[in-house]
Amino acid sequence: MLEKSEQLLRGGVRWMQLRMKQVPAAEAVALGRKIVALCRRHGCHCIFNDRVDFALVCGADGAHVGQEDLPVAEARQLLGPGRILGATVRNSAMLELARRAGADYVGLGPVFPTRTKHVDAPPIGVEGLRAVVLHSRLPVVAISGITLGNIGQVAAAGASGAAVASDLLTAEDIAARAKDLASEFARGCP
Repeated sequence: MLEKSEQLLRGGVRWMQLRMKQVPAAEAVALGRKIVALCRRHGCHCIFNDRVDFALVCGADGAHVGQEDLPVAEARQLLGPGRILGATVRNSAMLELARRAGADYVGLGPVFPTRTKHVDAPPIGVEGLRAVVLHSRLPVVAISGITLGNIGQVAAAGASGAAVASDLLTAEDIAARAKDLASEFARGCP
């Protein structure tokens, strides 16, 4: 994970979300501290997925919570006003609830089908993404199934960013893929 983080940073990644669901707590914290420090040296924001406690202990920039995690209001209370808080949402109504509870941005999806994890919601597609972004008062990061082949469409739909996992982390050259993804996203921006 540390080696892949270094490759991502060489590729110019500006936001990194650490997902350590299967890593024992002590190991996750030790590794998290190293990655947070590495991100700081590269000017990259680092947030923890699901784990507000790890974010605080490791000195991360913030946390991102999903629907089955700590509720947004409680996560905000723990993080305080100075750290970034993201929340996974499926539609505009959920986005508004997350905003009112204290989220700084939302991860909206699934936009496309994914093999990374099981999601109990149908993909909303590019038009569904566009419809939510149009009325959002928060930055919207597109999630699920984002690849080099579709990231330009995500940008064209107005997303502020795109969360990419398997297409990036399984690439032969992670740094080069990160640069290509950023380039395609920029090319797709309206």
